[in-house]
Amino acid sequence: MEKQVEAHDEAETSIKQHYTEKDKSAKEFQISSDGLIPVDQLKEFIEGTIRSKIEGSSKSSLTYSKPYTKKIDNLKMPMSYEPPKFQQFDGKGNPKQHVAHFIKTCNNTGTYGDHLVNKFVQLLKGNAFGCYTNLKVYLIDGWEQLEQEFLNRFYSTRRTVSMVEFKNSRQWKEGQVVDYISRWRNLSFNCKDRLSEASVIEICIQGMHWGFRYILQEILPNSFEELVTRSHDMELSITTSGAKRPSVQEPDRIKEK
Repeated sequence: MEKQVEAHDEAETSIKQHYTEKDKSAKEFQISSDGLIPVDQLKEFIEGTIRSKIEGSSKSSLTYSKPYTKKIDNLKMPMSYEPPKFQQFDGKGNPKQHVAHFIKTCNNTGTYGDHLVNKFVQLLKGNAFGCYTNLKVYLIDGWEQLEQEFLNRFYSTRRTVSMVEFKNSRQWKEGQVVDYISRWRNLSFNCKDRLSEASVIEICIQGMHWGFRYILQEILPNSFEELVTRSHDMELSITTSGAKRPSVQEPDRIKEK
């Protein structure tokens, strides 16, 4: 019983000190003649304290704070600095290419190292910008850290193309050969295997309509550029002459031979 009284006395003393030192403008407790605080006032005080904590936490979560440290924030740009126009990134495409383009653009205007950190947000939009604003406060303390954080979040979204898919890519039935080559070339950039130019040309030709494939296998272009040029010239010639387009599939009579 004595311990309970002592605990109650300690609680009252702590509350009195709180009101005296921390919140002098608050309503004072009505302490009884025997030095005790009424239960309803004690309950009201506890509820008020909890409410203040919750409201303070809510406000702080809604307030945006920069994700980089004071050291980065205090970096000053040169007097002659002119902000460049960045190619923005929305979370799609190749993030490494966007970072490389960003660095090159900044370097061209005399911006290097950690100065890139507080300019990086100008590169972002859409989902990428949303991820940036969700970074923890003071998380970033240098450019290399921010670059790695960015690539970790977005590089995994890039799809890797297998060799099977790569080899099975075909020219669409009514599609133009130059459109097929362009689509195929974009697909090749994401292929996990590295191929020689000769192999790339051979695989690309295999996906064309039989008519184009038959001619190009005989010519056997020496470079991908030559392949594109010859394919374009062949298609243009067919279009302007009004001739029948090359066969999509190999004719049966040739197969039988």
